[in-house]
Amino acid sequence: MKLKSLTIAIALAATSASTFAADKEEGFYIGAFGDYYDASWKNMRAQAGLDVNESTGWGVEAGYRFSDYWSARLEYADMDFNAFDKVAGNRNSIDGERYGIDALYHLNGGPFYGLFGIKEMDVVDDNTFLNAGVGYQHFITDGLFVNAETAVYQGLDRGYTDVGAKIGINYLFGQNSAPVEPVKPAPEPKVIEVAVAPTDSDNDNIADADDKCANTPMTDAVDGTGCTLYEDKEVTVSLLVTFPNNASAVSTQYLNDIEKVSAFLKEYPDTTVLLEGHTSSVGKATYNKWLSKKRADAVAEQLVSDGIAKDRITTVGLGEERLKNDANTKAANAENRRVEAHIKTIKNVKVLR
Repeated sequence: MKLKSLTIAIALAATSASTFAADKEEGFYIGAFGDYYDASWKNMRAQAGLDVNESTGWGVEAGYRFSDYWSARLEYADMDFNAFDKVAGNRNSIDGERYGIDALYHLNGGPFYGLFGIKEMDVVDDNTFLNAGVGYQHFITDGLFVNAETAVYQGLDRGYTDVGAKIGINYLFGQNSAPVEPVKPAPEPKVIEVAVAPTDSDNDNIADADDKCANTPMTDAVDGTGCTLYEDKEVTVSLLVTFPNNASAVSTQYLNDIEKVSAFLKEYPDTTVLLEGHTSSVGKATYNKWLSKKRADAVAEQLVSDGIAKDRITTVGLGEERLKNDANTKAANAENRRVEAHIKTIKNVKVLR
C-alpha cells in the first residue's frame, strides 16, 4: 500500500499534538538535504536481470519539534540510482523517489538523536521499508541548524537491507520569544566588621599572611617566615674486614657490610673512600706490605661490583706499620689482619621541634 495517505494522516496528528510542546525549541521546521543511499537489489521483479545499486540525490523535509526530546518529520527524496542491466549488458541511471515519515528522539534534549520511521521507495517498482538510525544537529543561530545522520533500511516486500546517509540544513519556526522579566538588583547588604584572629592553617605559630611556606609539617621547626629550619650534621660510615693468615680473599660474611658502604657512597655522590690494608707482624715486612695492598684491592673490587666508580676509591697497603694489638698472640695477629675504611660527610637535615 502506498504511504501517501498515511503520511498525511500522521502529519495532521502531529499538528494536533502541539499542545504537548513545552520548550523554547517547539515549532515547525523545514529543510533541504543531500542524500546517499547504498542499495544492492538483484533481479528486480519488474524487470528481470536488472541490478540496482547506490544512489545520490537531494530531498526536502518538514517537521515539528514537540519538546526538548521529541520531534516528527515528513520526508521526500529525489534519487538517482546506478543500475546494471545484465540482459542488455549496459549500465545506466534510474530515477527514483522516496517519501515517508520519521519520529526523532533527542537524547537529553541535546544535539544527538535517534530516529525510526517507515518509507516508500518507487524505483522500477514500489517497496516499503522500515528504517532506524542516529543523527546529530547543530544550531548555527536560534532557528537555523544543520544535521547529519545515517540509517539502516529494512525492506518489507523483498527483504532488502540497505544503508543511507544524508546532510541537511533546516530552519525552525515558532520559537517562544516571550521577554524575560528583568531581575531586580538585590539591596546592598549592610557590612558589619568583625574582628578575626589571624589564621594559622599549618599551626606553626606564623600567621598565614606572613607564612611563605604553607603546610609545613608539624614536626619541623620553622624560621620567622614559616619555612623549615635546616642544620648541617656530620654523617659517617665505617668498614672493618678481617682475613685469615696469608689470605686476601673477602669472606662472604662481610658482603653486607661492604654493601652498606656502597649505599652510603651512592647516597652521597661527592664522597670518596680510602681503603687501608693491614697485616700482623708475622713474616717479612716487604711481603706484608704487598699482602696488605692486595687485601685493600680485594675490598675495592667488591665496591666496584656494587656500582661504585673506581676513581672514587683509593687503596693503600700499610703492612704491619699500624698494629691494632701489639701482643704476639694468635688472637692479636687475627685482629691485625684487616682492611679498614672511615667515610664522613656533611648532610643538611631538618631541625625538629
